Amino acid sequence: MAGADAEIQAGEQALSALDYPEAFKHFDKAAKEDPKNPVAWFGKAESALGLPQMEPDDILACYKKAVEIEPEHPQFLEALASFSMDIGRFNEAEQYYNKAAECDKENAGYYWSEFAVNYKAKAPVVMEQFLDDKTKDLIAQKALLYALKAIGLTSDEAKRLLA
Repeated sequence: MAGADAEIQAGEQALSALDYPEAFKHFDKAAKEDPKNPVAWFGKAESALGLPQMEPDDILACYKKAVEIEPEHPQFLEALASFSMDIGRFNEAEQYYNKAAECDKENAGYYWSEFAVNYKAKAPVVMEQFLDDKTKDLIAQKALLYALKAIGLTSDEAKRLLA
């Protein structure tokens, strides 16, 4: 698979230079040469983010393929979670952030805080047409629970500290 590795290296160089079309071309070639290489699929997804003509479902499929091949890789899971959040798939994002936290216990708080902040910011925008006071409260409550989880506090401990 030396060809795939060379394509990945070329793709990473193009991606670092923000040459998204060139990076995508190399990662796509690598994925075709070595379909079981998660870095090829991850790079394909990352470079596709810079291509306006790419459909979100195609990008999502590339991230999912990388995670399918290497399901315990926190960087792949976090990227899939973040992209799922960006396209309004909040339940999937929550699942992937939790899986990343499970796989990378040392940095679990990072994943939970990222979910909390992004969910609180993005869910009201996506759910705007259904956004009543109860829905706003549910969004804030979920975000707050994840923020507390990120810093290792329970709801009762937070109440006590804020009283």
